[in-house]
Amino acid sequence: MCGIVGAVGTTDVVGVLLQGLQRLEYRGYDSCGLAVHRGAPLADAPWPSERGLVRARSTARVAELQAQVQADGLRAATGIAHTRWATHGAPAVHNAHPHVSRGPGPDAAQRAPRVALVHNGIIENHEALRAELQARGYVFESQTDSEVIAHLIDSLYDGDLLAAVRAATARLHGAYAIAVLHHDEPQRLVGARAGSPLVLGIGSATDGPVPHYLASDALALAGVTDRIVFLAEGDLVDMALGRYRVVGADGRALDDAARPVRVVELGSQDVALGPYRHYMQKEIFEQPRALADTLEGVEGIVPELFDDHGIRSRAAWRVFGETDRVLILACGTSYYAGCVARYWLESIAAVPTTVEIASEYRYRDSVPDARTLVVTISQSGETADTLAALRHAQSLGMSHTLTICNVATSAMVRECELAYVTRAGVEIGVASTKAFTTQLAALFLLTLVLAQAKGRLSAEDEARHLRAMRHLPLALQAVLALEPQIIRWAEDFAAKEHALFLGRGPHYPIALEGALKLKEISYIHAEGYPAGELKHGPLALVTSAMPVVAVAPNDALLDKLKSNLQEVRARGGVLYVLADADTHITSGEGLHVIRMPEHYGTLSPILHVVPLQLLAYHTACLRGTDVDKPRNLAKSVTVE
Repeated sequence: MCGIVGAVGTTDVVGVLLQGLQRLEYRGYDSCGLAVHRGAPLADAPWPSERGLVRARSTARVAELQAQVQADGLRAATGIAHTRWATHGAPAVHNAHPHVSRGPGPDAAQRAPRVALVHNGIIENHEALRAELQARGYVFESQTDSEVIAHLIDSLYDGDLLAAVRAATARLHGAYAIAVLHHDEPQRLVGARAGSPLVLGIGSATDGPVPHYLASDALALAGVTDRIVFLAEGDLVDMALGRYRVVGADGRALDDAARPVRVVELGSQDVALGPYRHYMQKEIFEQPRALADTLEGVEGIVPELFDDHGIRSRAAWRVFGETDRVLILACGTSYYAGCVARYWLESIAAVPTTVEIASEYRYRDSVPDARTLVVTISQSGETADTLAALRHAQSLGMSHTLTICNVATSAMVRECELAYVTRAGVEIGVASTKAFTTQLAALFLLTLVLAQAKGRLSAEDEARHLRAMRHLPLALQAVLALEPQIIRWAEDFAAKEHALFLGRGPHYPIALEGALKLKEISYIHAEGYPAGELKHGPLALVTSAMPVVAVAPNDALLDKLKSNLQEVRARGGVLYVLADADTHITSGEGLHVIRMPEHYGTLSPILHVVPLQLLAYHTACLRGTDVDKPRNLAKSVTVE
């Protein structure tokens, strides 16, 4: 969602701030801005004529902000920047970050800013704090919860910005990552985090003090530094020229052993668009490579696959041996991956499995079981609802936890007992594609490991499943070759406003995912249903104006699905069917069929979802929507 970038150096950092914001655009935003402190000279320029805190904000894209800043000739050695996804207050310039405090009093609007702040997260007690600060004479310019923090820090400031930030955060309820500047301390930047990610970047300097950086995502610092300190829950960081210190939630300074500097590969090739029109298109076509990377090194089915490469000393053997049930917690696309995995876990491993929407699980009464393996699924590993659900499950005494995640350094990986990092690579497009298919691959590996632990995986079955998994990248290449046929479908869909997606068994969640993709980026209302539910309600909506997409693998439910398709045709519905070659479903009046290259058996869901991704993508292109940054949505959902 929202993004933060900050920097303290001796040369102009405005370019670094803007470049960082551009790298964070994939997270989704509706306004952006920056604030710089022009209270110190640049190494290559004289003292600025206008000193103190200066900001620029826009409700357009980062490129427009960049043009605005360049036109103003804004340069400075210290600054903060932000992309905002609106929660409190409409997307408008006065609600855009950074927020400032000019101190209390009726004449505050005429005074220079004393505090500038950017904030990711949600402050739950902002109304009470706002009332308190208004009573003390502070005037609010926005409807945001974030402005409360700026005024609170100003009210507590007594010459030491770190002390003021620490005192302010002690009064905040909710989630936050913040970066703060103060007028009186021109080369100092203080950050803090609780429930929202924040990292520190250590720069390099051949001559002079080392610059330091702050960001909500290490990707924002690609090309600037690869030396990263991941701040933990409750941490504060105090940055100045040539030095930094991290303070824990208890107020004690933390050394390098507690918060080590890690070298993180942030290759710019991951964020280069290359020959593709959109990042989503690029990421759809990266799936063969992503799956190959996810499965690299898998020579056999062993618990250590989930044991963080052996670092945690055979913990997986113990955990899987003590597992009687599985509870999967996830949101959105990751939730649908979990729904597919439920079919696999129960049919192959015979392990009872529950899949919960993370945002619902923590707010209902549930029955904990210490022999349950809690599995979280998240592309970013920072999804607020999933992290909160994980911590809730742990608080209930369910200590066996495992995450399937695309980011090895994420909070979810750090907080779970076991982990499988999918290595899908950076996913920029808001609508998830390669993260989903690699999650499914990891979940299938988990199924096989649990089946082995329960004595239900023979050597012959293990070899057969491994052969099928190794074939996935090649099989995906064949599916991607169907793109010209899918474009012809998209030409029909682009003129529609509603669509229905049908599947049965493990392909029902694939229908849900196909509908989600279409609605996310084309803004066509789409719903996914189990095909057997047609006559229990959805059939009432079927007309020639509402296309019906069906996923038709050659499995045990094929004949049932064919009957469901006849129900649609009898009502004048137009069918679009992804069928295995041996299903004997042929094109005809009101029936459009794309034949899948081969039958994929148990792993069929991984392959059948790809044409649905392409259908959504090309339909959105034809409708002229912003494919990579769909309205109102964010890539990494770090607030409730």
